Amino acid sequence: MTHLFFDVVVLMPAALMFVTMLFSLQPRGSVGGLWRAFMGLSGLALACAAVAGLICLEPTGLRHWISVNPFGMAMAVLVQLLGTVIAAFSARYLEGERGQRRYAAALAGVLSAVHLLLLADHWVVLIAAWALVGVALQHLLCFYPDRAFALLAAHKKRIADRLADTLLIIAGILAWAEVGSGSFSDLWRYLAREGMTTNLQLSASCLVLAVVVRTALLPVHGWLIQVMEAPTPVSALLHAGVVNLGGYILIRFAPLLEQAMLARILLVAFGLGTAVIAGLVMLTRISIKVRLAWSTVAQMGFMLLECGLGLYTLAALHLFGHSLYKAHAFLSASTVVRRTRFQMMRGTVSAAPISLFLAPAAAVPTVLLIQAVVGSAAWPWWWSVVLGLAWAPLLWLPAQNSRLRIICLQGLSGLLMVVGFTGMALLFHALPLGITDAPDHTLGIIALTGMAALYLCLVLLQLRAQALGAWRRRIYAGFYMDEIYTRLALRIWPTRWIPEPSSHR
Repeated sequence: MTHLFFDVVVLMPAALMFVTMLFSLQPRGSVGGLWRAFMGLSGLALACAAVAGLICLEPTGLRHWISVNPFGMAMAVLVQLLGTVIAAFSARYLEGERGQRRYAAALAGVLSAVHLLLLADHWVVLIAAWALVGVALQHLLCFYPDRAFALLAAHKKRIADRLADTLLIIAGILAWAEVGSGSFSDLWRYLAREGMTTNLQLSASCLVLAVVVRTALLPVHGWLIQVMEAPTPVSALLHAGVVNLGGYILIRFAPLLEQAMLARILLVAFGLGTAVIAGLVMLTRISIKVRLAWSTVAQMGFMLLECGLGLYTLAALHLFGHSLYKAHAFLSASTVVRRTRFQMMRGTVSAAPISLFLAPAAAVPTVLLIQAVVGSAAWPWWWSVVLGLAWAPLLWLPAQNSRLRIICLQGLSGLLMVVGFTGMALLFHALPLGITDAPDHTLGIIALTGMAALYLCLVLLQLRAQALGAWRRRIYAGFYMDEIYTRLALRIWPTRWIPEPSSHR
């Protein structure tokens, strides 16, 4: 009886969101009543996810096709919390709009499919659930059928999804043929008993490439930038939740990736390249939502880099932090726009040159010192340096302000943020999420070199922005990689139903 209760509670969030989807498609009742019912069922699903997370203290298999693990249950709570908040925001944002029932059904469908993916313990379930996430999301991206760039982004994402599905199917076939079972639990036991084989190496590489495509890393990132034409809550759902699923899949497949060096090299190459290029492009953009989109691309690259380096616990922390931050950033985008316009009226604030060089000299030793004081071996020394370089811009001081008191307060504030972030990362390692790190020191040195190059580029953009000339224009254009992908996508899979861009202006 206890096991039956546990099974029901675990499956309830996916089932409730599926029921919500079916209810939303019914033409009866008012739109206000629809959203009230949506919020009630979503709140109940959140409560079930929280209860399941509290009683799931160790991985548990259910019916051989799905399984429960502490990290997956924590993700389920996060997903349903974000879904509930986004639904509440959508009810106000779309007030008076046509097609709200279709929107609510698609939103519930995405949440139901994501819950199913979080429970997947079989290749068939994983492939089907991830494909269903993409299918439901297409209806949200195309909510405004007269916006050409939204339709183009949906078309490009559809192509990326089909490519990712193909790669996932190949990965599953290779692993199934080698292990004799499609169960992930059987795969972990086979790896522990027999070790890595050629088929599993190829399977891991195909899995990584599928995640790269689905997570919108360069060079197939353009659709994630262009979905800014979709409603703001859709952008929040996409940037705060859906694209992060790639990081969750990689963390789940840590036992396979630990022994698949080719797959880890691919993750480091794509992740580091994306983090560096997207981080630079973000600094050249003016539009708030576009900057947030490029920030997501850079953060996804950084997250996949962490997985490639074997720092799965940090990748999990990054996933949670990025989801919460991006949901808040998009849902409060109007406030950010007003604040940014006010700052622009006061003049552009540039960093003091000396702080550009002193910041890493303060941030890196701070991270190393905290780790030494705590006595933690949570991550290797080279990652402490990478974190110090990533957080060094928090210690940049404005060049326009010469008052010593203000400079000291801003420097102290930045230093406290570095200490807080480092302490949070160390504390996260102590949580019982069932995640084990497997750092690779050779790949770590490569990542450290890349992050040092990125920081140097940031310094050059601050000191010699005009002198960069053509390079700045290329950076602004993202080195034209999206244009290449767009032309290739329209050539491979032409579409006739996208209107001219001028039709919605």
